[in-house]
Amino acid sequence: MGDLSRRTLVTGAIGLAGTAALGTALTGCSPASADTVPTSPPSTPAPSATTPSPTPSDARPRWPLTGVLLDDPAAAERPVVAVKVPDNKGEHPQQGINDADIVFVELDGYRDTKGESGTRLVPVFHSRYAAAVAPVRSIRPVDVPLLSPMDAIIGNTGAAGWTLKYFKKNAKGLDYSRNYMATKGTGSYSIDGSRVRTIDGQKYYDRAVVCHPEKLAKQSKITTTPQLPYFPFATGDEQPSTQTSGQAASSISVPWHKGDSYNTGYSWSAKQQLWLRSTPWGKHVLANGDRVTTDNVLVIQARQHYAHHEPFHDLSGEQGTFYYFHGGRYVTGTWSKAEDVDALFSFTLADGSPLRMAPGRTFVELPNVKTTIGVKA
Repeated sequence: MGDLSRRTLVTGAIGLAGTAALGTALTGCSPASADTVPTSPPSTPAPSATTPSPTPSDARPRWPLTGVLLDDPAAAERPVVAVKVPDNKGEHPQQGINDADIVFVELDGYRDTKGESGTRLVPVFHSRYAAAVAPVRSIRPVDVPLLSPMDAIIGNTGAAGWTLKYFKKNAKGLDYSRNYMATKGTGSYSIDGSRVRTIDGQKYYDRAVVCHPEKLAKQSKITTTPQLPYFPFATGDEQPSTQTSGQAASSISVPWHKGDSYNTGYSWSAKQQLWLRSTPWGKHVLANGDRVTTDNVLVIQARQHYAHHEPFHDLSGEQGTFYYFHGGRYVTGTWSKAEDVDALFSFTLADGSPLRMAPGRTFVELPNVKTTIGVKA
């Protein structure tokens, strides 16, 4: 695709010639502080050299990203498709999020006047492909350590030149080249005309690009599926760690700005047996009116920094504190990830035992290591 900037891809190159700035300043406001109980992080051991998945006690075939039992193993023999989705207030509503196996929540990258960033989502599809995922935006360096263990195809609208070089050097098995411009005419993407904006005569497509994962998967040379589960799922007679040693949790608050503000949140619904997600400005609701939900919430605290105007979450060769929530309960411990970008995360509880997660869909929040995660019983 050449050295096209993500800015060009979502403005002129999609429909017009032009290079006007996107102007994606944050519009969400920080909610009032919730009645939360800050938790104390456990001590952090050194990261292990390797991060193998625990040997399952039940060897029946499962979807590798959800741990859900699989009737026909052949059904899983298809690529993983990730899509870059903006998550700032003006870029809502979104499509397709509830069809994802995993949704990563990471820094958006466009900083406000205080130097702080909102969030960007990376829904990952494998057990089922959403019909449409929107809006679609550009890739970020943090996608490399998160998605490399899956050998994913990434739906996106391009990247800055430096980021493309970073991917070329570090992204071993990822296919990030199948962006909107590179796949025109294949049906992999479409434009939602109702979301094309015109400002001072310039058309902006940053909220209008739609990805169609099943079509996109067919454009890639990647045909493999993950051979190992991404998370340490409980199998056989094993119970999720939250059932054996967890504490009660009815709501979760995850800050993304300094002063523990700009919080994403989750509330436990005993009726639905799901976590209901909220944004810093209210309930997280999709374009079809559905509330965003998940079975599991995994909070991985890691250091953050910027380089070449790009946001980084320091994951490879690092360690830190995690919080895992399921079924209205939670546990804490330490995570580590080897230097190799293909390495899986390793999770150890405070008592030294390995984490066991319940099969199902998982939201992964990646806030700064200095934030205080709020948990209300």
